[in-house]
Amino acid sequence: MFVFILRRLVQAVVVMLTVAFLAFMLFQYVGDPVTSILGQDATQEQRDQLRQDLGLDAPFPVQFARFVGNAVQGEFGLSLRQGRKVSTLIAERFPATLELALAAAVIALVVGVPLGVYAALRRGRFGSQLVMTLSLLGVSLPTFLIGILLILFFSVTLKWLPSFGRGDTVAIGAWTTGLLTADGWKHLILPAITLSVFQLALILRLVRAEMLEVLRTDYVKFARARGLQDRAVYFGHALKNTLVPVITITGLQLGSLIAFAIITETVFQWPGMGFLFIQAVQFADVPVMAAYLCLIALIFVVVNLVVDLLYFLVDPRLRIERSAAGH
Repeated sequence: MFVFILRRLVQAVVVMLTVAFLAFMLFQYVGDPVTSILGQDATQEQRDQLRQDLGLDAPFPVQFARFVGNAVQGEFGLSLRQGRKVSTLIAERFPATLELALAAAVIALVVGVPLGVYAALRRGRFGSQLVMTLSLLGVSLPTFLIGILLILFFSVTLKWLPSFGRGDTVAIGAWTTGLLTADGWKHLILPAITLSVFQLALILRLVRAEMLEVLRTDYVKFARARGLQDRAVYFGHALKNTLVPVITITGLQLGSLIAFAIITETVFQWPGMGFLFIQAVQFADVPVMAAYLCLIALIFVVVNLVVDLLYFLVDPRLRIERSAAGH
């Protein structure tokens, strides 16, 4: 177990250093921070002084080492567009993105797993075929189109739900949340559904495929031969083994929800990290872009590590294989 964790940590460090190098290259080849800060009318002396103050006159390895050291401390300098610390901007926007991603993940799991089980157990029936058809639409339709259709129907036509913003929020220390206000919940519904549709359809189809595969195994047939009721066979034996790969996919999809919430946040003007990143791209705000890239990579690395550990704990076959390999 210790060797397994150590190997994963080494891999995580290598991945983060690679991403840090790519983010650092943004500073080198995307725009000129000196020009962005001082403007076109600055004198050469002012440019040279600022370049020295920012450490841009140092050799490439020294600059990269400084960048990694600052990144480890969560410091990425000042936003070229807003003139504020990037770490402060990220800290302000991260709660909104995490809240949206978690809500979408809950919807995808709570709806996707039961529908996947239903589609497997009622295979060939009209209800199962309807569910699979809708899941195919969920996988195929682009996220921005789903969001626009939901806004058109629920906000413009029915006027039930707001179409943009986060609504009223409550500050708990440095953390802000809209889950403690009714207005916050109303603003969360449409973005969360939009972001969850693809993951919901993916989980649904995965659960159905795994459930059908497990139902064909010998131990399920033996359980039937023992006279167990269908409910015990389906939920006591088949579903437990079906959820093992679902854990992996769900964990990785949580990282994807945070990383790819950009489109949803843009459609609904949700004040999260994705919307901040879009604004940074429009204004070539390199420090914000680099910080976003590093943070998303860190989230993926942490989620992947947690998923590997859960998979190791849930699936006894992995423990047996590693124990045998050790001997």
